[in-house]
Amino acid sequence: MSSTTTSVWKQPAQVWAVAFACVVAFMGIGLVDPILPAIADSLQASPFETELLFTSYLAVTGVAMLVTSWISSRIGAKRTLLIGLALIVAFALLCALSGSVDAVIGFRAGWGLGNALFISTALATIVGAASGGSAAAIVLYEAALGLGIAIGPLLGGILGEQSWRAPFFGVVVLMAIAFVAVLVLLRGPQEKRTPVPFSPRSQR
Repeated sequence: MSSTTTSVWKQPAQVWAVAFACVVAFMGIGLVDPILPAIADSLQASPFETELLFTSYLAVTGVAMLVTSWISSRIGAKRTLLIGLALIVAFALLCALSGSVDAVIGFRAGWGLGNALFISTALATIVGAASGGSAAAIVLYEAALGLGIAIGPLLGGILGEQSWRAPFFGVVVLMAIAFVAVLVLLRGPQEKRTPVPFSPRSQR
């Protein structure tokens, strides 16, 4: 047990960089929950429009997951991670600067695309770089998932006391830090890319 614990905590810097980015990515799921009333009041959104802030994000994330492995197998894991992080930064910033609820809904959908590209590739990246094998990597990934989901609504509530835009700006800052960390720290031998088919029929 002690060796497993040691392997979980003694990880290369690149693993911690991706794990930190995972925490922030998963924070995005519940980030808007505490500020929904403020957004609805400020932007005069209906209950349906307010709930679309969740639906657009989660729906795009779910659908995009169907093609992220196809993309990653062609452009590489690191590039996929960086594109996902860059999209999250860009769309979170656009959400913060938006003047209408329709714009926020649309930008949340774009955020969901970036989130799908990142989180679908992050686990494979952590598994490939972690010390202690896949068991330690999965522990770190699940810990990042739990922390992100738990911290998201809390951070949203704390920053939302200032303005409904503040949580979005917070994500921009944290994800920008994660982008730089992954860019600088995620290094290693040139990965061997094996393009996966777009559909099972392509294998025939």
